[in-house]
Amino acid sequence: MSENKTKPTNRGVKTFIKSVDDAQKRADCEALLDLMQEATGEKPRMWGDSLIGFGDYHYKYDSGREGDWFVAGFSPRKANISIYLMCGLDHVAEQLERLGKHKRGKGCLYIKRLEDIDQKVLASIIKKSAAYLKKRYPS
Repeated sequence: MSENKTKPTNRGVKTFIKSVDDAQKRADCEALLDLMQEATGEKPRMWGDSLIGFGDYHYKYDSGREGDWFVAGFSPRKANISIYLMCGLDHVAEQLERLGKHKRGKGCLYIKRLEDIDQKVLASIIKKSAAYLKKRYPS
């Protein structure tokens, strides 16, 4: 069974954010650090070269694949900021309607700028997602 290539690193989160070229995206990442730390109750740390994760959990699928991953996280990508919520988004559909301008994937939200969304709604979504994961995968 293959293991995850992306793992926690000792790279500094603040150093990584300072390396983001776009000033607005850099400021949004600084704000997301505080928002996500508050929402998850966890400190940020780097996962791989470009993911900032909060907390962690151990998963094991019926297939036998298992590993460790973060509870919630984000990454400043070229086109947008990707916000990763590991439990899917279907259970927060009502909140997503109130979030503001965003796109979504199965377990990701994509935003251009933090000012485009309601940050209180985002914090609520992150809290709900983190609680769901902690219940599903207790330590």
